[in-house]
Amino acid sequence: MTNTYKSIIEELKELVYKWDDIPLICDKMILAWVLWDASDIHIEPLSSYVRLRYRRDWDLSEILEYQSFLHQWIVARFKIMSDLKIDESRIPQDWRISNTIWWKPVDLRVSTLPTVHWEKVVMRIVDKSKEIPKLESLWIEWKNLEIIKHAISQPNGIILTSWPTWSGKSTTLYSSLIMLNKPDVNIMTLEDPVENQVDGINQSQVHPDIGYTFAYGIRTALRQDPDIIMVGEMRDKETVDIAIEASLTWHLVFSTIHTNSAAETITRILNMWVQPFLIPASLNAIIAQRLIKRLCPYCKQITSMKDIWEQTLTNVKKAISITPKDELIARVWAKLKKPVFYKAVGCDKCEDSWYKWRVWIYEVLQISSWVKEMILSWQSAFNINKQAIKDWMISLEQDWIIKALNWETSLEEVYRVAKTQNG
Repeated sequence: MTNTYKSIIEELKELVYKWDDIPLICDKMILAWVLWDASDIHIEPLSSYVRLRYRRDWDLSEILEYQSFLHQWIVARFKIMSDLKIDESRIPQDWRISNTIWWKPVDLRVSTLPTVHWEKVVMRIVDKSKEIPKLESLWIEWKNLEIIKHAISQPNGIILTSWPTWSGKSTTLYSSLIMLNKPDVNIMTLEDPVENQVDGINQSQVHPDIGYTFAYGIRTALRQDPDIIMVGEMRDKETVDIAIEASLTWHLVFSTIHTNSAAETITRILNMWVQPFLIPASLNAIIAQRLIKRLCPYCKQITSMKDIWEQTLTNVKKAISITPKDELIARVWAKLKKPVFYKAVGCDKCEDSWYKWRVWIYEVLQISSWVKEMILSWQSAFNINKQAIKDWMISLEQDWIIKALNWETSLEEVYRVAKTQNG
C-alpha cells in the first residue's frame, strides 16, 4: 500500500467514526479505491454493521467497518451521484458515473441490490485513461498468436472468447478490432455497457429492459451494412442463431461466452440446440483466457524443487511432454535443460502480496478437420479437448507452466487458479 492510499484510509476511518460529512466519506471511498488500483468496491450491510471491501486481482480485502445507521445516507449519496431513484429500495438498480478522479477520467458502474438488512452497493471501475493494448502485447505468443491472427483475417466466421468475468475477454476483442479498424471496413459493436470508446468503430449499448437485446441489435446491425460485428455476450439461443446466420452471410463476428474452456464452449452451444453442422461451418476459433497474478519482480526468489509438491511436478512433466516441441523451442527451450521456478516472499513494492500486476494466459482452439467430425457426432468436451491437444493446441495449463518457466508467475499460483476454476 502506498502512503497516499494508507493516509486516505486513515482519514476515511476517522470520518466514519465521527459520523460526519457523508459526501466526503463517499468521495474518500472512491479515491482510496482508485489509488489502490482496485477493480470493485463492495459496501455490504450485515446484521450489526456495514463492511467495506475492495477487490484487486480477484481477491477481496476488507478495508473497514462502520455503524449501520450511516448506511442509508451513504447509499442515498451514491444514488444521487449515479442518478438512481433515492426512494426506491425494493428492486435492484444500476447506472454509471463518469468522473475525473486523481486526474484520471473513469467510469464507475453502480449497482444496488436489496438485502435482508438494507441495500448492498457494488461499484466497478473502468479507467478511460488507459489505452487499449495491441494484440501482440497481451502475452499471446507463438502458435496462439498465429492462430488468432489467421482467424481474424478471414472475411467471415465467428471468433469467441470465453472464461469468467474480469479475465480480459473484452480487452482481447477490442485489441482485435483495433487491428482491423481501417477506413474501408465498417465495424459495429453491441455492448452492455460500452466499456471503451474507439474512434472509427460504431458502438451501441443494448437496453434489454426496453427490448433492445443483443439478438435484436444484431438484426438491426445487419441492416447497417457492417463488415464486422462485435456482440458483447452470447447469452441465449436466439443471439447465437443470429450470429451464426450473420457469419454465414459474409460477416466477421466477435463475441464472448461464459465457459470454463475452449472445448466446453462447443458443448455450451450444442446445449442451446444449435444444429451441429452449423458450428464448424461458422466458427473460426475459440479463445479461452485468464488473467493470473504476476510475480513481484522485486522480491521473487528461486524455489527449491524440494518445496514443490511431488504431484505438482508430475503434472508439470506431463503437460510439458505433450507440448509441441516448436513451441517449447521458441519460448523456453534453454530453460528446460535446467528448469527453475520462482516464488515471491513479499515486500513493500508488492504490499506483501507476493504478486504485482497480471499475466494473460491463453488457450486457442482451431476448428480442425478432426474437431469438426467430433462436433458433428456430438462428442463430449473432454474428447474434443483431448483431440485438440493432439492437434497441437496449447492448453491453458501448458501456457501457465510456460509462463512459470519464464518466471512470470509461480507454480503455486498456476494450480491455485486451476483448482479454483475447476472446483
